[in-house]
Amino acid sequence: MITKFRHLERYPFWFDIAPLVITTAIMAVQFFIFKDFTPHIPLIIGICITGLFMGLKGQHWADMEHQMFNVMKVGLPAVLILMCVGMLISIWIAAGTVPTIVNAGLSVLTPGIFLPATCILACLVSLATGTSWGTVGTVGLAMMGIGDAMGVPLYWTAGAVVSGSFFGDKMSPLSDTTNLTPAVTGITIWEHIRGMLPCTVPALVVALAVYAYVGMGYAGNAAGTTSTATIQNAMQGNFQLGWITLVPALAVIYMGYRKYSAMGTICLGVALGALISVFVQDVPLKDIFNILQNGYKSTTGIGTVDTLLSKGGVMSMTWVVTLTMFSLAFVGALETYGTFDAILGKLENIIQSRLSLVGATYGSVLGVSLILGEVYTSIVLPGRLLQNKYKELGYERTTLARTIEDCGTLASPLIPWNMGGGFVTATLGVPTVLYAPFAIFCWLSPLFGILSALTGWFALKTTLVSKAELPLQKQTESLISGYRNMPKITSLA
Repeated sequence: MITKFRHLERYPFWFDIAPLVITTAIMAVQFFIFKDFTPHIPLIIGICITGLFMGLKGQHWADMEHQMFNVMKVGLPAVLILMCVGMLISIWIAAGTVPTIVNAGLSVLTPGIFLPATCILACLVSLATGTSWGTVGTVGLAMMGIGDAMGVPLYWTAGAVVSGSFFGDKMSPLSDTTNLTPAVTGITIWEHIRGMLPCTVPALVVALAVYAYVGMGYAGNAAGTTSTATIQNAMQGNFQLGWITLVPALAVIYMGYRKYSAMGTICLGVALGALISVFVQDVPLKDIFNILQNGYKSTTGIGTVDTLLSKGGVMSMTWVVTLTMFSLAFVGALETYGTFDAILGKLENIIQSRLSLVGATYGSVLGVSLILGEVYTSIVLPGRLLQNKYKELGYERTTLARTIEDCGTLASPLIPWNMGGGFVTATLGVPTVLYAPFAIFCWLSPLFGILSALTGWFALKTTLVSKAELPLQKQTESLISGYRNMPKITSLA
């Protein structure tokens, strides 16, 4: 399928993937031995290691550096959105939007139904807006405070928030990944959504059942680390609560539903939040700029409330922004060195059956997600490379599209150095490795995909196409270049 790989003819496979393997090992030491979940420095070391191996191949550091900068440009729109989301979080706290949601939630929810209710609420908001990041940063943040007050562990709450938020991101016709995936695989968006239903809906049902069962264990909690009444009193005593504080959230949901630009939507939410902060919450105008830059600092004197509400700001996103840049730079280095070519060349030899086809798709998507740290190329690159193989083996491209989203969109919040995992950690304050086992939907949906591959259920067949009839597949470099030139989806991740 792939006619030529620049480095396979001269160098063995192990040599082409050595920088990736060594960097992964360093990262594992950082995470599991040093117990430090910041992957930034291992990625920088990985770039240097790749440069040393390039010297052994007779390649030049300048070529690698040039490609690093090219790939880093791909992440600039997402970086700008991340910083704007940081402003949105801080100003919605100052405006009383988040405190109003927390106060209402504490009045209605009980510990026994909290986890499934959190997941369902996140599902609905994410489906309506098409944004997992926006849902995590607003409703998800509020639910973290409610759960803590009810004595529900933060990792369970974060898991339920992530499950619901990324269900909507996967299934909403407003989502960027839900639009990008069918565009890459050559099907319509509604074919794609229908194709995802057999694996996605059962996974959500099972996840909700687990959350309901676990939630029953907290049904007897009268209060958690701080009584709900104390938190409500703090909210009511420090903010003017009411329907007007929800106007920014309603405006963002409406604009998301109408599929306006992500940047325009967020900026409107920030502007409305700033107006309400000044005219309703009596925040001095001179403080607004500091809140947007450095985040809101709560001074209620109640530790749980102050921890919940001291969030946001442009500077709060520096962790994930720098991670994004380092991840993309590492990708550019590996791309120049030839690691992608070597791995994709091996895939051709192992795909012989339905199970190996789906397994190779999962593996390639997950591999790109692990290496790149961002979701878009993990969808585009395997989708373009493998769609001819699906035709050759006689399977509908809806199966390819479903498999890509299963591992691309849903693995994003489970990988600490991925943009999704980094954003959730920065926003909710729970390390990725702690909440990932409890984001049940995100890893259960791919398991249903594997079950489909094993049994043949919902793996739709089509007319076989011989290899000679397939169009000549382009090389990896042109695919990545083509992705960079594609029109970008404007909704938030």
